[in-house]
Amino acid sequence: MTQEKVRFIYLNFGHFLDHLFMLIFAKAAFSAGLAFGLAEDGAYAEMIPYGIPSLVLFGAGAPLAAFLADKWGRTTMMTIFFVGMGISAILTGFASSPIEIAIGLAAIGLFASIYHPVGIAMVAQGGGRVGWRIGVNGVWGNMGVAAAPLITGFILASYSWELAFIIPGAIAVLTGVSFYFFAKRGGMKVPVYTTGKKETVGFRPGWKRALAAVMLVTSAGGFVFGTMTFIVPRMFEVSLPALSTDVATTGVLAALVYAIAAFAQLLVGRLIDTFRIKPVLLCLAVAQPILIGIMAVQTDYALFFVSLLAMSFIFGQIPITDTVISHYVPDVWRAKVMAAKLLLNLVIGAMSLMVARTILEAGGGFSGVMTVVALAAVFISLAALLLPGRIRRDLPGALAPAE
Repeated sequence: MTQEKVRFIYLNFGHFLDHLFMLIFAKAAFSAGLAFGLAEDGAYAEMIPYGIPSLVLFGAGAPLAAFLADKWGRTTMMTIFFVGMGISAILTGFASSPIEIAIGLAAIGLFASIYHPVGIAMVAQGGGRVGWRIGVNGVWGNMGVAAAPLITGFILASYSWELAFIIPGAIAVLTGVSFYFFAKRGGMKVPVYTTGKKETVGFRPGWKRALAAVMLVTSAGGFVFGTMTFIVPRMFEVSLPALSTDVATTGVLAALVYAIAAFAQLLVGRLIDTFRIKPVLLCLAVAQPILIGIMAVQTDYALFFVSLLAMSFIFGQIPITDTVISHYVPDVWRAKVMAAKLLLNLVIGAMSLMVARTILEAGGGFSGVMTVVALAAVFISLAALLLPGRIRRDLPGALAPAE
């Protein structure tokens, strides 16, 4: 296997771990709450706020990660990402109170914030079929989303909530050590792709409008993605009585939804490397509020299959914003722009959990949460309309259609 392929595998596995670690608590929160003596009917809602600092730092730490990557190098920051996130997870597994869990989760979020501005910027380096690579990388990330309820559910069923953090933490540390020695041997050299689009040199015409559209997609999409990935595992535990109420089984069902839906990114990656991005994004955006609205009134098998379809459109959208950034923004600025995007995404995502908690505590139920999420998804369509239609070839730097 070539060093280029091994490099890509490390970056992809990093994305997998990044999302897995950020969603362990979504499945373990209820069990941890019971372990700390909270009442069964309120344990989940009461534990949600302890995960919010982690989500805030997951976004707020991104600009710092981008700054340090410029100073220390992207490879060094990726080593810190693996090892720091792993050690933080292990320490979280030894927490003896909800406050200590919150501190451990916050540390996980801070180290996890490194990946998106640094790791994805590394994936986009070298030009070529950027949409496809980001799509593949996105599938790995969403496999982490899928694996979180699956792995955590089985560990909870067989062992304890503590080991749900300690076991993945140990794997991340070992990966970080392996990554360090691979990089030390020169394995992280930036590849140069000979087919596909050329690497962007300078800001392309229309970049301000493109980034405005990206930020709107990020805001609305962050609310939708944050709520859906956190709520769906618990929603399945409550709303799939005809299938199962077992924590491990519902974890498998949630994992199936995330895993199958993740492959939509490969199709979208192909489409945006071949066709204009704007109509692809618009199609994805229009479908989301409709499908999420239908989820609000479904249970059992209908809920499962509609959730699968809705998550396919939500996950399919993921490669688009990073591909737009790679087309309009030169490499030297990408980590900074992606950091700003992630900061906005995760701050909105953290707010979405508070909104979900408020709705649940007010008696609105999961149907109320889904209704609000559907309304937020409408704004993604507005962002698609704002996106520039095509780069003019007669302008400097406009080497190929960007969307």
